[in-house]
Amino acid sequence: MSVAPAATAPPTRRRAWGSGVRGEALFALALLLPAAIVVFGVVLYPVARTFVISLFDVNSPLPGSYPFVGLSNYARVFRDPGFYPVLGHTLYFTLVSTAAELALGIAVALLLNAPLRARWFWRSLVVLPWALPTIVNGALWRWIYNGQYGALNGLLSTLHLSDAPHQWLGSPFLALNMVIVADVWKNTSIVVFFILAGLQTISSDLYESARMDGAGAWAAFWRITLPLLAPSIAVVLILRTIEAFKVFDIIYVMTGGGPASGTQTVAFYTYLQAFSNQLFGYGAALAYLIVLAVFALAMVYLRVLRQGEMAGIQ
Repeated sequence: MSVAPAATAPPTRRRAWGSGVRGEALFALALLLPAAIVVFGVVLYPVARTFVISLFDVNSPLPGSYPFVGLSNYARVFRDPGFYPVLGHTLYFTLVSTAAELALGIAVALLLNAPLRARWFWRSLVVLPWALPTIVNGALWRWIYNGQYGALNGLLSTLHLSDAPHQWLGSPFLALNMVIVADVWKNTSIVVFFILAGLQTISSDLYESARMDGAGAWAAFWRITLPLLAPSIAVVLILRTIEAFKVFDIIYVMTGGGPASGTQTVAFYTYLQAFSNQLFGYGAALAYLIVLAVFALAMVYLRVLRQGEMAGIQ
């Protein structure tokens, strides 16, 4: 009697499953590797390199042997008498521009949320300032503010409000405020769309109930609209505060930090110390302090998210 040969046992599911998972993991790694290399080269390596340079007294762009000074460059920042006026300009720019953008953004968003004719056209028009590159925006407003042939002086003369030309960028405090106007004109658009997105999540039934209870438009705004817009407002405030605190490009194009250093911000002061004065170690310390300040603001943003104050955005 013949005996049938024993059948070969099929491969276990566990082994096949394990090899499939490894293959998927390798494929995912291959997809993520280019992005990881870019992030390392553009973000992580410069941040680490900046910290290393900040620990040395580097005064030349050429490679060489430079003395190690530890945290002396960081201590020098707080002993530098020129740093505190620049910090004041930065804080003033941040507070005023962010507050103005928020106020105008809410007003324009409420208008665009109303049943207007050709509402799509007005919404498209609002996004145009934000779509302009910051360099182009700065050059545009520098021409508008020009004391000899600027559009602003021409408009005031046409309306018979002022015949004498004004040097809008000629005095430190006035120039700083004029730069804020240019920044507000560009960045109010993004605030409008954040707030507009929040407005469209509010049910119209709430306003109907408030109207039946005798509440007017102003009362409905304070008791319904503003509280329900709190998540959108929080996001806008934090994001715009971070961007305003590290402002550089519009300052560089419009005023170059002048007149009399009246429009210098922390980021612009860092640029001058590092590349004009060739104090690369000191400039690196300033840059790293900006990174830490922005990181602290980002942590505030994440903390607010964790506390559930932005449940409407999540």
